[in-house]
Order: sequence, then C-alpha cells, then structure tokens
Amino acid sequence: MTGFLTLLHKELVRFWKVAFQTVAAPVLTALLYLVVFAHTLEGRVSVYPDVGYTAFLLPGLVMMSVLQNAFANSSSSLIQSKITGNVVFLLLPPISYLEFFAAYLLASMVRGLVVGAAVLAVTAPLVALPLAAPLWALAFALLGSAILGALGVIAGIWADKFDQLAGFQNFVIMPLTFLSGVFYSIHSLPGFWQELSHLNPFFYMIDGFRYGFFGKSDFAPQASLAVVSASLALLWLAALRLLHSGYKLRG
Repeated sequence: MTGFLTLLHKELVRFWKVAFQTVAAPVLTALLYLVVFAHTLEGRVSVYPDVGYTAFLLPGLVMMSVLQNAFANSSSSLIQSKITGNVVFLLLPPISYLEFFAAYLLASMVRGLVVGAAVLAVTAPLVALPLAAPLWALAFALLGSAILGALGVIAGIWADKFDQLAGFQNFVIMPLTFLSGVFYSIHSLPGFWQELSHLNPFFYMIDGFRYGFFGKSDFAPQASLAVVSASLALLWLAALRLLHSGYKLRG
C-alpha cells in the first residue's frame, strides 16, 4: 500500500498547493451563478411547491461544482504528466494499475467534494436549505465524483495535448452538465427534450442529489441511483482496461 498512499498523497498535495485556483475559483464561479440567476429568476420560476427558485438552484450548482472539479483533477494531472514526460516516474515503481487508478480516483473525489462543501458553506448564510434525506445526497455526491474522476482518467489517457483535453471538457463535460437540470426542471421542457434528458447520466446525478435536500425530484431516486451505479461500473471498467493495457502511457 506504500505506493498507493504515496501517489494519493502526491495528488492531494498537487491540487491543495494551488487551492486558490482549484478550490476558491470554482466556489466564486458557483456564487456568481447563484447571484445572477437568483436575482433574475427568483419569483418568476416555480419548480416545486414551497421551494423558491434560489433554493432549487443551489443543490444543482453544488453538484455541478463537484462533478466538474472531480473531472478536472484526474484529467489535468495525467495530461500534465504525459506532456512533461514525468509519467514514466509513475509507471516505473511497483504500483499496480489498480493502485494507480484508486489514487487518482480518490484524489479527484476529495477535490470535488471539498469544492462542493465549500460552495455549501459559502452560500449557507444566503440560502436556507432543508435536508430531507442527507444519505441520498451523500450517496449521489460520492458516486458522481467517482464517475467524473474515472472519466477524467479516461480523458487524460486519451488526450495527447491540452487542446484535446480542453475540447473534451468543452464539448462533452460542459454540455452534459448544463443540460442536466442544474438550472431548471426537465418537466419545463418540451416532450422531445425531456426524453433526450433521460439519456444524460449527469441528469440522474443532479436530480438524485437534489432529492436529498427537498425529498422531491423529477425522477425516482431509486431509479436514478441504479443508472448512476451502472454508469460508474462501466467507466471504472473502461478506465481499468486502459490502464492495464498501458494505452498511450507506455511507448
């Protein structure tokens, strides 16, 4: 376990040493989203009975922050190691591909959850949130950060340069995140777009996380949990297969 713990410590220190960029900046972004959308739409949009739009929006912003930062942590670390050439120093030690994956995954989860908790802490004086089912919220936060951490590993392995990784983030992660119900209920969409939203796994993560606060959701939380768990298993298998084969990591 020494190699795993050393690599995990290295990944945790890597993002924490630049916490102003990796933690404070995403918190500020979420706060700006909250201020702008709350000021514009509070009192004009009603989603759930007795739930104001600002309260409805906040869990979505928290989960969006968790997902985006979990992905950013593993993907940016791997692409930096590949481009600078120091990935060889990660492959030479007797660390199994399972330990390699677990270290990157856990570090990504920690960063995502730290950012999400920070967003909640900063906005707590501004928005009063109930907590109807805290275990549901925790479950979806853990599963969501694990999914995006694994997806970040896959993207970091696949990309050969920062432009490719930026393209993956801009054309895959960002659209899936913004079209997942962060800012709206899918029941406000026309029928076609509602059906299309059900193909987006990010929707189930955010909707399930929101259920943990209000006890209300657009989709049954048990079904959302099943979809998210299946997505996690598939991405874990894909990431482990790439690491085991040494794809784009070993010459």
